[in-house]
Amino acid sequence: MTLDRDQLLELERKFWTGDSKFFAEHADRECLVAFPDMAGVMSNADLAATASKPNRWKHLEMKLKGIVEPGNDIAVLTYEASAERDNGEPYRALVSTGYVRRLQGWKMMFHAQTPLGAEPGKGKG
Repeated sequence: MTLDRDQLLELERKFWTGDSKFFAEHADRECLVAFPDMAGVMSNADLAATASKPNRWKHLEMKLKGIVEPGNDIAVLTYEASAERDNGEPYRALVSTGYVRRLQGWKMMFHAQTPLGAEPGKGKG
């Protein structure tokens, strides 16, 4: 099977904006996460619970930095994301996500975000 980059990027977009039902359907049984304030293995249910507010992000932009498929059933992608929180606060991060292909399709099994500072020329000041 060949990797469908557009499909994985669309899943990524929906993880930013989707609800807990989307998370439950598209995350694997367990997912390793790495955020500045949260790191470790999360169950599908615990991860889905983090998406309790729909449309948490708006104005999402993603700039793909790289994608690898070390096997037919594993893919990892990295991109730079910029978005606004629902309260209007800007957010930028380098994001990496790992997917495993199950019978039901691609499932997120790893996700990490490294926050970046404000975009040049768009910071406070």
